[in-house]
Amino acid sequence: MTDLDSPRQNHLLDALPAPERARLFPHLELIDMPLGLSVCEPGMRMQHVYFPTTCIVSLLYVLEDGASAEIAVVGNEGIVGVSLFMGGETTTSRAVVQGAGHAYRLRAQLLKDAFFLAGPLQELLLRYTQALITQTAQTAVCNRHHKLDAQLCRWLLLSLDRVGSNELLMTQELIANMLGVRREGVTEAAGNLQRAGLIHYSRGKITVVDRPGLEARVCECYKVVKAEFDRLLPDNHIP
Repeated sequence: MTDLDSPRQNHLLDALPAPERARLFPHLELIDMPLGLSVCEPGMRMQHVYFPTTCIVSLLYVLEDGASAEIAVVGNEGIVGVSLFMGGETTTSRAVVQGAGHAYRLRAQLLKDAFFLAGPLQELLLRYTQALITQTAQTAVCNRHHKLDAQLCRWLLLSLDRVGSNELLMTQELIANMLGVRREGVTEAAGNLQRAGLIHYSRGKITVVDRPGLEARVCECYKVVKAEFDRLLPDNHIP
């Protein structure tokens, strides 16, 4: 296994103390996560949890008419499948890969067994869940009160933070589905950011060329979510 394939690319797995990693890592399976793959549907009992390393997974709420909107995004900072250890077993949201890459998956029962030992893994996952709730709540507020340009800035920055890059492979149609808006609105918002010299968009590839400028233009929601993740999930390992 090379460093690029290591489970420690995922910040939650990396934050575990050595004994926890020794117990869990042999059971992790590296899998390909292609764009558009659904790893969870509403009401579905998940058989695995997923620890993204280079992919991004969107948690979406899908309406009866097929319309959808993103309620949270998960990347190398987190885990897909919190309902399994929170006792609900299923969820009302859909989890779909919005940025292709890789993830490690772990059988659901193995995670639950480790979680209910009430050790460092439990503490880490509960703190992550609190941060995820903050992201979900802030997304709802942002979508209701802020302009689309600011929403797009928030979405771009949160996504980039979770891949450790300044590039995203993403169509305007997919972005529109994530934000729950019309494609024409995304075209206009992306055009505004490109004309301002903040991003370059071409053939489904978004490159952020002026991140400080993007951060200056984003609404407060990005800073709230980032601060909560930084507070609850510090870089240093749990002792």
